[in-house]
Amino acid sequence: MSEMRVMYQEVILDHNRKPRNYGRLEGANRHADGHNPLCGDSIHLTMNVEGDLIQAVAFEGEGCAICKASASMMTGVVKGLTVREAEELVSQFRGMTTGTLDMNGEHRLGRLKVFEGIKDLPSRVKCAILPWHTLTAAIHSVQSASTEGKDDPIQEG
Repeated sequence: MSEMRVMYQEVILDHNRKPRNYGRLEGANRHADGHNPLCGDSIHLTMNVEGDLIQAVAFEGEGCAICKASASMMTGVVKGLTVREAEELVSQFRGMTTGTLDMNGEHRLGRLKVFEGIKDLPSRVKCAILPWHTLTAAIHSVQSASTEGKDDPIQEG
């Protein structure tokens, strides 16, 4: 087993067992619900945005290990970013997990690169990207996000 694959498994299992920023953020000024109807992942994201800065973010819900780990890592990484920086990171994460981002080019993914191998598991891409779709919905005050229909992260076009 490759070193990257071992690290991926360790990170996923760690964040699944002990998710960071898990729970509901009281007094949140943004929130959204995310659903992956195919596998049943469901998360609720709450956040506080002051001006253009993400001050705090938390999630709760039920999902597979990949979804929960992705949400856990995402909440840790976007806290303290501007909305624009967070949206750029969403785009890069989506590109990485769908195989459209040149990983040799410039990006800000850092430790999120452990999810790079997801692109080789098409049925799991939606699990990894659901928290990121939900973040985008919350940023734009949209109440819900889905991995199906027009929101499908691997939809053509």
